[in-house]
Amino acid sequence: MNNRLENLYQETILEHNKYPKNFKKLEKCSSCAHGVNQLCGDDYYVYLNLDKNNIITDITFQGVGCAISKSSASLMTTLIKGKTREEALNLKECFINMLTQNNCSQQCKTCLGSLKLFESVKKFPVRVKCATLIWRALEKALTTTSIPKGEGINQKGDQK
Repeated sequence: MNNRLENLYQETILEHNKYPKNFKKLEKCSSCAHGVNQLCGDDYYVYLNLDKNNIITDITFQGVGCAISKSSASLMTTLIKGKTREEALNLKECFINMLTQNNCSQQCKTCLGSLKLFESVKKFPVRVKCATLIWRALEKALTTTSIPKGEGINQKGDQK
């Protein structure tokens, strides 16, 4: 990563960590999910509302975690709002593929936009789990009607 891109990455992470977007509990939501990374303690809830056309009309998150997990969640909420369930799941898949595979397609890289800044995280496998935690929680929220209290997903994205 060149210095300019590295600086932009650092600035983005720090900005979204210090001033996260959509960082609140959504009191009335159509779905929510909980994600926990037991390796580092990241612990987040994602809340969302879907309309009758499966468009995400609102999405927020709440919890505690490192700068990478919080900034990933903050950026996710800004990019997902207004997308359909299918578009959000595709974006989640592209983001996770970028961080876990060596050959992320050009189509995926194009749809990721500012999330491409997280690409350097893949050099640090433990940090990949931080960056993807909220995305795995999003998938649970979009594919289940609700997750019973006390359940959630672990750092692998599996339901506890």
